[in-house]
Amino acid sequence: MPPSLRLSRRALVRAACLLLVPALTLAGCGRQDDTAAPSASAGAAPAGEPAEVETVTGRVRGEVSAGHREFSGIPYAAPPTGPLRFRPPAPAQPWAEVRDATHPGPRCIQDPTADLEFGRQTDEDCLTLNVWTPPVSAEPKPVMVWIHGGAFVNGSGGVYNGSWLASRGDIVVVTVNYRLGTLGFLAHPALGPAGDVGNYGLADQQAALRWVRDNISRFGGDPGRVTVAGESAGGMSVCDHLVAPGSADLFRAAVVMSAPCQVQADLPTAERASVDYAAGAGCTDPGTAAECLRDLPVDKLREPVWYTGIGEDRLTGPVTGTRTLPVDPVRTMADGRALEVPVLIGTTRDEFTLFVALQYLRGVRYPDTEYPALLRDTFGDDAAAVAARYPLADYPDAALAYSAAVTDGAFACVTDRMADGLTRSGPVYAYEFNDRDAPAPEPLRTLPFKVGASHSLELRYLFDVGGAPALSEDQHRLSDQMIDYWSRFVTTGKPDAVGQPDWPALDGIADPARMSLQPGGSRIVDTFDAEHRCPFWAGLE
Repeated sequence: MPPSLRLSRRALVRAACLLLVPALTLAGCGRQDDTAAPSASAGAAPAGEPAEVETVTGRVRGEVSAGHREFSGIPYAAPPTGPLRFRPPAPAQPWAEVRDATHPGPRCIQDPTADLEFGRQTDEDCLTLNVWTPPVSAEPKPVMVWIHGGAFVNGSGGVYNGSWLASRGDIVVVTVNYRLGTLGFLAHPALGPAGDVGNYGLADQQAALRWVRDNISRFGGDPGRVTVAGESAGGMSVCDHLVAPGSADLFRAAVVMSAPCQVQADLPTAERASVDYAAGAGCTDPGTAAECLRDLPVDKLREPVWYTGIGEDRLTGPVTGTRTLPVDPVRTMADGRALEVPVLIGTTRDEFTLFVALQYLRGVRYPDTEYPALLRDTFGDDAAAVAARYPLADYPDAALAYSAAVTDGAFACVTDRMADGLTRSGPVYAYEFNDRDAPAPEPLRTLPFKVGASHSLELRYLFDVGGAPALSEDQHRLSDQMIDYWSRFVTTGKPDAVGQPDWPALDGIADPARMSLQPGGSRIVDTFDAEHRCPFWAGLE
């Protein structure tokens, strides 16, 4: 993204907090037939399938259904409370009795201004994961570890039911909770040795990957075939794992979905913001700040710490220049120094429309007369150039013109450059989700503009996330196709799904070929760069 692109906190951060996971949950973004995969067979649970598994720390009892088993709420680390607050995750303590694993654990502490999952418990003791497996077989199954989105301030692994991927895709799926907001990313210099602060949430994800390495064979998974995957903030996390030293031996393939991985705060910026945050919470003395912060009631830490992530505006999340994340992921990818593993990477066609739509629902309007001012506020000195490339006359209204510009500049072309850079490190398979009639949450269907194939709307094609407006027959087929592609990538490192269109790896830097995932027939296209004006955005740097 050009350095001058200044997406406002209201337009990007707060909207993201309102959207990523909560919108899926409240709107019921799965299929109406939410008990089975698109083509999974129904019926009674297989006789003899084991509902209990012995992990390294104790025995767990899950549930057995037709086509899959499910184990929920398994601790992978100790509760990060008291003296363990603002520290790397400690090992989970063993338990003696069989542990019930039929319900997800509490969500990690959420941003209270944007938590729309009303009624769902949050707790500081939240480091748990969930496992879905195919029926037990003699052959170990490949594993996908899913990292949820939510702008690093909201969400949970429990939202994403992996039964479709387990049953149709024949893979093991693990979804993870990790510390969020201030508890996950506060980088006050008093909290640890120099350069070893912040990124507790990222370290949690690494601990979960180590748990998978040490335990997943007991669930029928293959610890030698682990793919780490995520969308939005989860996809940004995957970018970080591709360059983080502590992640190097924990997975052998990666899936990066709709991830603006350029949004990473550096350590000096994060430390300044963290010191200010601590002072606002009453912890002003550098000598006692760590003890003060660890003793605060958790309710005083629910509001996230905000870092400068894009221009002058504020985001939270992982911190570069630290022991956990020494380097900037996008620059490292461009230099060909990312982990040498296969990568599947892509975006949705209309990423930013849903952020604008949520703002519209909150009373924010985008009148045509304010389009020039909106571009100036967002793109600074480049506003005139952006206006020339995205003239209002080409769009139905200012909301869609603005959405198109931010979609291209902040998502599509950033991901395009990352994909090109990653070809220096290993095979890359690039895609765009292009169902512009994807079912949207009910309130969004009342707006004067369509959100199209927007941010997060592809997730219901992979995960069972509740009841939703029915998909069409073509959309059901697209969902089957995407599950086949993703699960084959997890299985082989290639999306070589039987009976589906071929999906070749990018052939070096600047290969324009992308898989367009769309109802009525997905296909390889070479128009992505032109449609999203990527040469223009590259020229602004």
